[in-house]
Amino acid sequence: MLRYDERLGAFVPHREVDAADVAASRSGTTFVPHREVDALRRPLPRSHEKFVPHTGVDGLAIAGSAAGKFGLREALDSSHKAVREALVDLRLAHSPSRPPEVEEDRDHTPGAVLWFVPSDDPHKLTTHFVDMQRDATVADIAHAISAGLRSVEHVKRYTTIGTAHDQGKTSGTVASGIVAEISGEKMSSLGTTRFRPPYTPVAFAALAGRARGHLFDPVRVTAIHDWHIAHGAEFEDVGQWKRPRYYPRNGEDMHAAVKRETIAARNAVGILDGSTLGKIDVQGPDAAEFLDRIYTNIMSTLKIGSIRYGVMCGVDGMVIDDGTVLRTEEDRFLVYTTTGGAARVLDWLEEWLQTEWPELRVYLSSATEHLVTFPVVGPRSRAVIGELFPDLDASNEAFPFMTWRDTKLANIPVRIARVSFSGELAYEVSVLSWYGLELWTRLIETGAKHGITPYGTEAMHVLRAEKGYPIVGQDTDGTVTPQDLGMSWVVSKKKLDFIGKRSFDRAANRDDTRRQLVGLLPDDPTKLIPEGSQLVTIESLDHATVPITMDGFVTSSYDSHALGSTFALALLVGGSTRLGEKINAVVNGELLPATITNHVLFDQEGVRRDG
Repeated sequence: MLRYDERLGAFVPHREVDAADVAASRSGTTFVPHREVDALRRPLPRSHEKFVPHTGVDGLAIAGSAAGKFGLREALDSSHKAVREALVDLRLAHSPSRPPEVEEDRDHTPGAVLWFVPSDDPHKLTTHFVDMQRDATVADIAHAISAGLRSVEHVKRYTTIGTAHDQGKTSGTVASGIVAEISGEKMSSLGTTRFRPPYTPVAFAALAGRARGHLFDPVRVTAIHDWHIAHGAEFEDVGQWKRPRYYPRNGEDMHAAVKRETIAARNAVGILDGSTLGKIDVQGPDAAEFLDRIYTNIMSTLKIGSIRYGVMCGVDGMVIDDGTVLRTEEDRFLVYTTTGGAARVLDWLEEWLQTEWPELRVYLSSATEHLVTFPVVGPRSRAVIGELFPDLDASNEAFPFMTWRDTKLANIPVRIARVSFSGELAYEVSVLSWYGLELWTRLIETGAKHGITPYGTEAMHVLRAEKGYPIVGQDTDGTVTPQDLGMSWVVSKKKLDFIGKRSFDRAANRDDTRRQLVGLLPDDPTKLIPEGSQLVTIESLDHATVPITMDGFVTSSYDSHALGSTFALALLVGGSTRLGEKINAVVNGELLPATITNHVLFDQEGVRRDG
């Protein structure tokens, strides 16, 4: 515990607990000064450490705690007086009245301000958060002051405190107090940062992010959304899209529904609405050269009718998106992106095209909502495709993996691609959006005798994770390179240059102890390691040295029927060199042991891909 020493004017260690009925602490309350100019504020004594407006300003009546009156009686008296004077100034008739009768304000122990808990260990100040939205800490303020900054305006800009959604409403006064405490200045001389009109209150929902009701974001749905609703789909938000997460039957919970859906995809045939994937039409005489600069691998050698998987990196060499690329004509490509990254990737491509390479003759168009795409997945998918499209030879010889073919259904153009995000034999069937429901219905009807089962995003995640396919944004965090994901093969050694190439030669990016993608199999196959769990090598938490070294964290975690166990994917320090070792996940204060495995846990040889 800490005790405030009036003589020293500081908090000192205090091991004795004084007898008391109630021990209370509070954060200061602060007058909302945004409507007034800075000159209207003055600080109160240290016992109340807050800002209040000056009195004597025309048209401004101050009362209660805003005027520094904290007792109930004096607050009511000041409020009554302020209202009476305002009515007189406005020349409004009013009846004589008195403030409500209340007990006299009782004496109380003077308050003392504690802006932050002092510590001799500077490391601890990095966990004393001041602005929760900017993750700014007391340590950041201390760094600003040690750099010679004294004005709260400068400290604000150095630390970014007060620049988020609430514009300092939850952190501004606290930051001023901490600056005063560390620098030895008075808050009266520091003041606060300048507030600019207009003043708008911050909604609590803005601080809660997306964990609330409807937002201003448009709700996007696919062409067969009504079919999903009619068949009982439970939805989840993916980017701005509503996607079916799973399709419960007969009172199934999510676990039971996902198990049924994954079994169908692995043993029979499943179908997914994958229409939300981003699609960008890239065309022009320099389209191939442009994509060579954007992707880590070569796209210019791709033949018409073929498909290539590609990874995009930032200038720092970190993965920002991935997907497949179809070459449809000599000067035209169809680029697939992640669902959540579609708009960002299009903006990324436009930025490079317009600001860095304006000489390239390339034109970009979003085709995401123009096309629907339905992956038909599983050992019996070839039978379904063959029956619905009798003019198409769906054999491996005529229609190999990573190629596409055009065909027709009732004279409607259809494009089918041999791409798999599950490791199973799969055909992705695409058509213009206004024919989407008809195509989906025909696929369901044709596949009925083969046991076709619609599956949602949760089953999709299980299937792809079993095969070790990463999802950008879930299994990556902005600090992950293709090599960290075990995909060195996707980085060309032949191309002279591409975005991120030089960064791969940095010492930090070539460090063998970087976090790398691995699989985890818990010792108890019924225990699910929560996503985000930290991974440690210690054998016990009871006598661990704090801070505990974290070797990595879990990025994806599922229960797998195919593996007969729960499993997880994780980013682990030096992961590729630690296969077979034991690691512990910290779960609710306990250690859950697991074995480190290759990130491909199912069908490592890839024999199921061709049926």
